[in-house]
Amino acid sequence: MAVSPLEDRYKTEMNSIFSEESKLRSWIRVEIALAHANEKLGIAPKGSAAEIEAAGKKVQLSRVLQIESEIHHDLMAMVKALSEQCKTYGGYVHLGSTSYDIEDTATALIFLDAISVIEKHLLETKQILRSLALSKKSLVCMGRTHGQHAVPTTYGLKFAIYYCEVKRHLQRLQEARSQIAFGKMSGATGTMATFRGKGFAVQELVMKELSLHPSPASNQVIQRDRHAQSLFALALISATLEKIAKEIRNLQRSELMEISEPFGAKQVGSSTMPQKRNPHKSERICSLARLVRSNVQTALENIPLEHERDLTNSANERFIFPESFIVTDYMLLQMNSILSGLVFYPKNIERNLQLTGGLIMSERIMIELTHAGMGRQDAHELVRTAAQESFTKQIPFSDVLSKNAHVKKLLGKKLPELLNPKTYVGEAEKIVENALKE
Repeated sequence: MAVSPLEDRYKTEMNSIFSEESKLRSWIRVEIALAHANEKLGIAPKGSAAEIEAAGKKVQLSRVLQIESEIHHDLMAMVKALSEQCKTYGGYVHLGSTSYDIEDTATALIFLDAISVIEKHLLETKQILRSLALSKKSLVCMGRTHGQHAVPTTYGLKFAIYYCEVKRHLQRLQEARSQIAFGKMSGATGTMATFRGKGFAVQELVMKELSLHPSPASNQVIQRDRHAQSLFALALISATLEKIAKEIRNLQRSELMEISEPFGAKQVGSSTMPQKRNPHKSERICSLARLVRSNVQTALENIPLEHERDLTNSANERFIFPESFIVTDYMLLQMNSILSGLVFYPKNIERNLQLTGGLIMSERIMIELTHAGMGRQDAHELVRTAAQESFTKQIPFSDVLSKNAHVKKLLGKKLPELLNPKTYVGEAEKIVENALKE
């Protein structure tokens, strides 16, 4: 049985990026780049880099773990495992570097791969939302503020808003990518002393081979604001996914039932209530979003390490880095599945538009009375009084208005059309079209 649901229930392709095997290969990749730099600069003899590179292909994770169980240092276990695969130049493995020169540079590589996966699935979300916004741009529905019926809107506008948020998240991921794509090769406190005057050249060569930028200044670690920014970008993505999921959940309530998650032919909603069609996938997204957001707090607390560094970031990063990326990726996959199969109930959408007997058109009546010559505040009070009478006495809003002398005089025969919610969505369609322009 898996200890963590990340290993099975919420597993995605992201798991392989954060696996122990992937981490080991990333570490060795950095060690090889260092070996090439050392050889090129004359710090290590000719032929050493080629031998270390060949040795890297032979290192087994099982051997590294065996050494670690003896020496209790994971990075040094890799160094020993790599060195013992070399015939002549094992003594030049890891020359001049400290553990986090390797680990943090490798972490940048891992983050870049992970961000690429998130981008891929977020682009899919964006396209699904774009399609929904276009196909539903004319579907008028009840707009709600404070949980109350407000004025009409369209489903297209709802999806266009989400689409715009996702576009911003893609931009944030690009910024996070640009800030995390830094490595270091500067030694125990960042002074490059071990490279004996060739530190800048070593760092430049290593980062060039790895397609990273050299950190302009660092101590024993790459500064954690870079990592926190990536996790914050994931938290923002998860918040939008929760926002969409919560709207689906609310609109799927039995008394509303305007839209719903797809529901399989053999799907079970409850172990005791056979009729249930619970929005459990959307609820799961809302639950997992809390987890991703909470990891940002830990990432922020990892920024103020003591002096040139302490180890208080290390243990929790083994949790928060893979967890944040894997969970966000899982949420994206779930949301893409939900949105692709979203079910609409037009009759219920129409029913809810008519639910208040026309009261949702109060704003329009007030505006039209004003344009017909009545003062805005007077029009507001007239309509407010009429709306309260309609609500209290449970009679159609149109009946109350049609009996009012001022309304009859100023609006006359236009009243029925003014009470039609489908003709009061303003520029909603144009807003959708403008928002979707690339």
